[in-house]
Amino acid sequence: MAPVSLLLGDLVWGKLGRYPPWPARIINPPEELKKPRGNKWYFVKFFGMEDHAWLEVGQLKPYHAHKEEMIKNNRGKLFQQAVEEAEEFLGTKPGSPSQDEKDFAIPEAATLKWMTARPKATFEWQPTASEPLKGTDPHFHPFLLSQTEKPAIYYQAITKKLKIREDETEVTSIQAADSMAINGITPTNKKIGFLGLGLMGRGIVSNLLKMGHTVTVWNGTAEKEGSCLGRTPAEVISTCDITFAYLPDPKTAKDLVLGPKGVLQGIRPGKCYVDLSTEDADTVTELAQMIVSRGGRFLEAPVSGNQQQSNDGMLMILAAGDRGLYEDCSSCFQAIGKTSFFLGDVGNAAKMMLIVNMVQGSLMATITEGLTLAQGTGQSQQTLLDILNQGQLASVFLDQKCQNILQGNLKPDTYLRHIQKDLRSAIALGSAVNHPTPMAAAANEVYKRAKALD
Repeated sequence: MAPVSLLLGDLVWGKLGRYPPWPARIINPPEELKKPRGNKWYFVKFFGMEDHAWLEVGQLKPYHAHKEEMIKNNRGKLFQQAVEEAEEFLGTKPGSPSQDEKDFAIPEAATLKWMTARPKATFEWQPTASEPLKGTDPHFHPFLLSQTEKPAIYYQAITKKLKIREDETEVTSIQAADSMAINGITPTNKKIGFLGLGLMGRGIVSNLLKMGHTVTVWNGTAEKEGSCLGRTPAEVISTCDITFAYLPDPKTAKDLVLGPKGVLQGIRPGKCYVDLSTEDADTVTELAQMIVSRGGRFLEAPVSGNQQQSNDGMLMILAAGDRGLYEDCSSCFQAIGKTSFFLGDVGNAAKMMLIVNMVQGSLMATITEGLTLAQGTGQSQQTLLDILNQGQLASVFLDQKCQNILQGNLKPDTYLRHIQKDLRSAIALGSAVNHPTPMAAAANEVYKRAKALD
């Protein structure tokens, strides 16, 4: 099959991560956005939203050739609106500037200039109207550049090689070569440690590196992950200024701190520990007391989001504890998340995160119950989704979750055991203050039955 030749201005179907193919247009990037290195990448603007991304050629299909196929396979409301916008664009008067051109103040000439940070790496490319776009580094995954209401805010693609170094204590660190201010984010000069390279942890570390931070990592299953660079949690803590940890449950979080060669053994006056895990307030308060008793500083900062949002640097951070440490983590939080909240004393973030996860878990149980009830009564599940998307419940979350179910895409965003764990903890939180949580309790029973079938 001959390779597809794509040109600046072409309409395409773009496939980003787990999301379905979406109508988009190949456009010039804004001047402040550097092109990633490699071959056969394109910068696209998606129709129907303010999202932009670098996509590899394998993630793109010509719009007209695949239009019938894509429309047949996706009937969601937001998708249909995006297709309508694409069709309206095709019907615009030739020569009139498109909205994305206005947004980025793109010059009339189809000239793209790519400049790296160092003079010796500088290069330029000036494509003609008939020349295909050149591209970027195939070793790095594409990531969403904007998921906010401010399209001028972008996450810059990584254009640096990673290098390994060993410091005097022989603990190995990975760092980005040529640390620099990226997208207005100046990486802290503090040494960063990270404990726990699970599905979420890998994305978090990747984004810390992309924004120029030096990171020393440790993982409990190094033989499986192949990425254990620090020897023990205690050694990482003792050699870094601020150490982050992301663990799957409270027991694992406590074992990491209290276990042999654990966090507590590495804590010295001034050492900082930031717990990104979702835990109950009692556990996080206990950990904070132990860290502070050794002269350390503690911040709880559980993150909300799924694996894709972790990879994209679009997590939400809820923090509580040491306010000064929260401010010291500013560049790190900007690298891994779209927003952060400081909620006061230790334990408040844990409580708030459990409430957020309780609402989301209960909502998902209700959505799936509605879909199965529609099927059981002979109603169209797709029609149910269309109706919901026309009402007050309309959201990207609802549309995407339902579309995944209807299309048979059952890959989880969050493991079942973690959802049920958070529901159980939220119910316990309600019981502690004598507040009933009947909806969460009902949802919890659904997840318990599902776990039994797993």
